[in-house]
Amino acid sequence: MSEQALKALSDMASEAHARIQAAHQHINPVVGVRRGMRDIGIPADAMTIDCLQTRRRIVMVLHDEDPGALLYQFSTIDEEIGMDFQRMPLADMNTGKLFDWIEDYFSDEITPGAPH
Repeated sequence: MSEQALKALSDMASEAHARIQAAHQHINPVVGVRRGMRDIGIPADAMTIDCLQTRRRIVMVLHDEDPGALLYQFSTIDEEIGMDFQRMPLADMNTGKLFDWIEDYFSDEITPGAPH
């Protein structure tokens, strides 16, 4: 399940990224997939979406022991990832919701055309 879920989430992130860049050229999110948790014995995959301009980060985790769920957290690039994740059904995630998260969380401190 994790591979399929990660692929689906990656596809949504790619589409949301393209839509963000078309609508908000001043937001340039960086999407990363991290499989290193498995290397240390945690049966989960993580995806991060970072905004270098605001130093904000969205973290999403797919845990093998909680299939069908998406754990997520809004933090900053400079903070350690905490344990206070929100939980939602993975089926409730879609490209539009991910686009909204990126738009809302990353754009509130960026002024188009301002130096970064």
